[in-house]
Amino acid sequence: MTQIYSRLVATGSALPERIVTNADLEKIVDTSDEWIRTRTGIRQRHIAADGETTGDLSFRAAQNALEAAGVKASELDLIVLGTTTPDLIFPSTACLLQHRLGANGCAAFDVNAACSGFVYAMGVADKFIRSGQSKKVLVVGAETLTRMVDWSERETCVLFGDGAGAVVLEASSEPGIYATCLHADGGYKHLLYNPVGVSVGFSDEPNHGVRIRMSGREVFKVAVKTLDALVGETLEAAGMQESDIDWLIPHQANLRIIEATAKRLNMSMDRVIVTVDKHANTSSGSVPLALDYAVRSGKVQRGQNLLLEAFGGGFTWASALLRY
Repeated sequence: MTQIYSRLVATGSALPERIVTNADLEKIVDTSDEWIRTRTGIRQRHIAADGETTGDLSFRAAQNALEAAGVKASELDLIVLGTTTPDLIFPSTACLLQHRLGANGCAAFDVNAACSGFVYAMGVADKFIRSGQSKKVLVVGAETLTRMVDWSERETCVLFGDGAGAVVLEASSEPGIYATCLHADGGYKHLLYNPVGVSVGFSDEPNHGVRIRMSGREVFKVAVKTLDALVGETLEAAGMQESDIDWLIPHQANLRIIEATAKRLNMSMDRVIVTVDKHANTSSGSVPLALDYAVRSGKVQRGQNLLLEAFGGGFTWASALLRY
């Protein structure tokens, strides 16, 4: 029996037009360009316009990916969308996206794994394809995270941006995704979370208390340690070695975390895709935005092996090792 793989056919992305630089933030909060750059590597971020939703960004990214793949929306068997900032409580943003694309009838659902959302979604899509249930799948990671940023809180407001990325996967007899590894530990909830919700309720704070709470130093420590172990696990699952990886495409949250992961892989930063300086942390949008940049810039070539990895609130962490 022929082994079925999920092959990455094409990528796409979308970013809001408005760009906010570190210099712009200096005017509204007690911070500096140097402070932000030296601690995070971030120079600017894209901010969604009034009325511009996660679904809007998803739609543009999906259109770009489908066009590049030469795939019609009506051919899709499944849409999996990673996000923690959906347009509505329900229907899912994936359902809203499905209708806008004209893919009505296929399965469509959201995955909420915070910053690991896209890689989680890719892991789910891979299993659907390997099982034979789906042949063509659209996977999206999209966020409008700045909608829950407290712009007076300098430790967090400088970190986040909005954006979306998408990929088209299809069934193939040739290797594509070798392995995906998905993990979570809810015991770390207190280090990175948003305190409000439908069941818990909202607060009387401005914007109903919808804002990110983060213990940055503790998150950093756990992220570096966890991603270090994840690299080894992923290589073992794929039966590969560090030297087999051509490119590292990590979650774009903090340049120092990215550098620590590259060091674990004995990889030069020349083989690491970095977009955190341009996009900041776009949560679920981070990895697919970096992936699309890597493909469209010509850095990543067909036949090369890519390691995608992410870490986010939950805590969640996830990886995908694939041949492009």
